[in-house]
Amino acid sequence: MFTGVAYAADAAAGGAPSALGSFVPLILIGVVFYFLLIRPQQKTAKLHQQFLASLKRGIRVATTGGVIGTIVDISDLVITLEVAEGVKIDVTRSSIAGQIDKKGEPVGVKKDDKKKIG
Repeated sequence: MFTGVAYAADAAAGGAPSALGSFVPLILIGVVFYFLLIRPQQKTAKLHQQFLASLKRGIRVATTGGVIGTIVDISDLVITLEVAEGVKIDVTRSSIAGQIDKKGEPVGVKKDDKKKIG
């Protein structure tokens, strides 16, 4: 009568996973997220910080808001852009998105690297 219960209890006790074994999938997910998401974002942020540190007068840049202008004055936090002849605006250094050439194309981006739309 109780032999069926005894066999069931014995089988369950032998197949119990260890505490470390239950955390292995979570650790693997963390490693994948680090290499696929966090590390590339950190590299991009580091390159952008180096670009912001190397800004100088005469460089044509675009802001994150879409304004394109030439740098005419630089301080630690504020950059003065000339967006048209005689029209100057002040923007924060952190709002500079990247360098632009005379055609309006981002500098340092190859034509093959651009994503095709449609």
